Amino acid sequence: QVQLVESGGGLVQAGGSLRLSCAVSGSSFKIRAMAWYRQAPGKQRDLVAAITDGGSTNYADSVKGRFTISRDNAKNPVSLQMSDLPPEHTAVYYCYLATRFPSRDYWGPGTQVTLSS
Repeated sequence: QVQLVESGGGLVQAGGSLRLSCAVSGSSFKIRAMAWYRQAPGKQRDLVAAITDGGSTNYADSVKGRFTISRDNAKNPVSLQMSDLPPEHTAVYYCYLATRFPSRDYWGPGTQVTLSS
């Protein structure tokens, strides 16, 4: 069983920065893609940024130029550097993992990011 745990969330002033990390543990697997999603109160869960095993990245239009998703080490294979955070980005941020062989999807429990104006 694969488990994901996010870290790095917290309270930050609008315009500030945060770095989220995702720790992965459990059975051996091959990464197909990893991503960060965001769910604000009363809203659906939306993609923030994604990165494939080949290193290709994809960002939501609202975060382009301000957020960077990157691959890190084996235990913490993905992080999200967030800069110039606007107040509306208060949300729970979730780490997502898609594996190969077998093809499965995994989610972390989420980490709260709260922006203060």
